[in-house]
Order: sequence, then structure tokens, then C-alpha cells
Amino acid sequence: MKKTAYRTELKHIITIMDAQLVRSRVQSILQLDSHAGRDKKYFIRSLYFDTAEDKAYYEKIDGVAIRDKFRIRYYDHNTDIIRLEKKSKVNGSASKEGAFLKKHQVEAILNNDIAFLLQSSEPICREFFLKLREDRLMPKTTVDYYREAYTCRWGNVRVTLDSDLRTSIGCVDFFNPASISTFPMNPNFCILEIKYDHYLPDFIRDLVQLNTCMATAVSKYVACRNIQLN
Repeated sequence: MKKTAYRTELKHIITIMDAQLVRSRVQSILQLDSHAGRDKKYFIRSLYFDTAEDKAYYEKIDGVAIRDKFRIRYYDHNTDIIRLEKKSKVNGSASKEGAFLKKHQVEAILNNDIAFLLQSSEPICREFFLKLREDRLMPKTTVDYYREAYTCRWGNVRVTLDSDLRTSIGCVDFFNPASISTFPMNPNFCILEIKYDHYLPDFIRDLVQLNTCMATAVSKYVACRNIQLN
């Protein structure tokens, strides 16, 4: 059995001006993500699932140490490559499992036609079937943003700047590029994330050091659901 690999995640909410400072520091030292476009960013759209009682939402709010969350996502509006992902948290460390889906399979899931998942060779698909059936997972909201990512092989570090965070309004129109959306947080801020395996090199820690921000337990999913629930 493959051992689950957990990574440390640090998150900060920073201003756009601070993001420019971080960018100026890291872009000449770290490697730009290979998926980046001409503007050094790429678009991410995710569809998050939760129970009728919003278990994942409240577990995050309450700081539950061990929790899981399922989402389906694609990049740069390309629906030829779609991934089902399960993100797990254990005492602040995170792991991610995934499997590829076809667009027609996602449409089947949204129509509650899920039997094919049980026949999949991918364990995560079979687990997702059980969660949909037994825990009554259902699509809750879309989460859109633009990501600028840099990597470093020492420590397997990934530094990302996520901006223009948006969420759907009262719908989960996952494949509609023109779906109505709104900002769940001030658009003058973005989210800085630092992810690494066993250690964070000191020179990277210095690169992303800012005097005006503190580590936070920010969650894009929670921020977007707050629009619906509050």
C-alpha cells in the first residue's frame, strides 16, 4: 500500500502590493510553474462537495484536527482534463489524492448518476461513490481564482499567489465560463501559500517574509461558503 505523503502548508492573506514584493523576490530565484501562461498565471475552477449539514465547512471553522474535503477541478477553462481530488488534513499537515474524470462523467455525477464510480479502478473514485451515497455529499459552490506558482526542488517547496478569488452565486454551474460570481474577500488582497515536505529552506523563508502579515487558517472554500451562509 502506498504511504500517504503529507506536506506542511502555510497561508497568509496579503495585499496586492505585498504580493508584488514577494513576486519580485522569488521570480529570479525560484522556478516558475510550467503551467503558467503569458501573464505567469493560470486559472483554476473547483467545485466543492459537502454534506447537507455542511460537515466540511464546520469542521474547518471548528479546527477539527483530522478532516477530508472532496472537489472536482479543471484549469484554464480546459475541460478535457478534469481531476477529482480528496484533500486531507491531519494536525495542520495536508495530503492530496486524485484521479482524472471525463466531462461527461462529471455531468453524470451532477445528475446523481454515480454507479460508474464504483466500477472504477481508482480507489478515490470508489471512495467518492461511498461518500456521495452514504454521507450524502452534494455540490455546494464553485471557487475560481488565478494562481501564480513558483517551485524549488530543495524541500520540494511551492510558493503560490492566488488572486481574483470568486464564487458562484446560488448555483454550481461548473462548466459555464460566464456564470455569475462575486468576490468573497476584498479583491485588493490575495492569498500567499507556502507548501513544503520536511523542511523550508531559510533562504525561501527570507524571500517570503513580510512584516505586515501573519499565518492564518484561511480557507477558500469557507470564504466562498460564507457568502451563501451569512
